[in-house]
Amino acid sequence: MTGRTPLGPARVSAALKLRRACWNVAWLLLYRFSPTPLFAWRRLVLRTFGARIGAPAWPYPRVRVWAPWNLSMAPYSCLANDVDCYCVAAVSLAEHVTVSQYSYLCTASHDVRDPAMPLVVAPIRIERDAWIAADVFVGPGVRVGTGAVIAARATITRDIAPWSIQAGNPAREIGTRPSFERGPDGAPC
Repeated sequence: MTGRTPLGPARVSAALKLRRACWNVAWLLLYRFSPTPLFAWRRLVLRTFGARIGAPAWPYPRVRVWAPWNLSMAPYSCLANDVDCYCVAAVSLAEHVTVSQYSYLCTASHDVRDPAMPLVVAPIRIERDAWIAADVFVGPGVRVGTGAVIAARATITRDIAPWSIQAGNPAREIGTRPSFERGPDGAPC
């Protein structure tokens, strides 16, 4: 599996298990039930556990983050309610990226060619101005190009070209959108 790193049971240390347990408690007590407008509070909680998050970025309260230390959100990026960010490897959202509700960002799988089926991981990168619509699956090692749009319920298992519109399972290009740049105020120009 090209570009994927094996991560067998020997690599899951007691320290990682403890760190994950602490995060799960913090997520439940400090993050999950925070009122929706308290984005700054949730950014602080995520940063406390090692996330790299620009302000403003909008992590919603019902986002499930597996390991915040593997999450990077640039300014003006958004993880909507009910997104599952299974970030065993790095998940990186560039500026003005939106990941809509019920989407699943999955950085881990298993090598089915090996009888032991070891866990393999690969990062996900979503480039600026991309939109991942509702209930999309984004698989390990995927790079979503600048300005790309992934239609609702699509399945993405390969890199996506910039400014393309993708739909289906597996996703196929169904069109393109015009490219644009942002001005100093952040507005498209």
